Amino acid sequence: MDMLADDEITQAGLTDWRKLAQGLHARYLVDDFGTAARFVAALGEPGDALGHHPSVSIGKGYVDLKLVSPDAVYRDGATEHVVEWVTQKDVDLARRITQIAAEHGLTADPASVSVVELGLDTARSATIAPVWAALLMGDPDSQGRGSPSDEIRDATGRVPNLWFGDADEQDGPRQRFHVEVYVAPEAAEQRIAAAVAAGGTVVDDSGAPGLTVIADQDGNTGVVCVA
Repeated sequence: MDMLADDEITQAGLTDWRKLAQGLHARYLVDDFGTAARFVAALGEPGDALGHHPSVSIGKGYVDLKLVSPDAVYRDGATEHVVEWVTQKDVDLARRITQIAAEHGLTADPASVSVVELGLDTARSATIAPVWAALLMGDPDSQGRGSPSDEIRDATGRVPNLWFGDADEQDGPRQRFHVEVYVAPEAAEQRIAAAVAAGGTVVDDSGAPGLTVIADQDGNTGVVCVA
């Protein structure tokens, strides 16, 4: 099934969900573990019907859900790549989950969803990626999983994705690692303001609202990202 472009996902009007990085994310607030368990159990039937299920994390007071298709089709000219991305199947299941959450009397908290990824700037991603695949995952197959690039992804979601940015091989010493923090669009301004209030500095907002680069007092940078 074809991957969906960001504007197609936006037009789907998924009020409870936010597109962060590769997938759709939602958080539902619950009073106790029993409520969370009953809600998650109710997701089994529609998931079985579609042959597709969300990733689930239950914590005190919340249920976090992620939807992403591991077999989305990305077309680069005449070339097709199988990637991890949002497809119509995810949108359909997200709508059904929203209905089930309403039936269970749950409240969505879309502004609180967040995803962290790691970025490493290099001119030799194909050379160094196997080292990071082994170090982070212990699995060489994690290199390029769900991506046409050398990006490293954990199929179980335990470890943040590591992607590689471009760098000049002759670059002198500088920060090459940085953290990408994906947040809901309505949360970005507050997140940036909080970082600045804590002593950070906005060093590049030319890509805002999609990308805003924040530096700490030592000059280390991180990026606030909106899908």
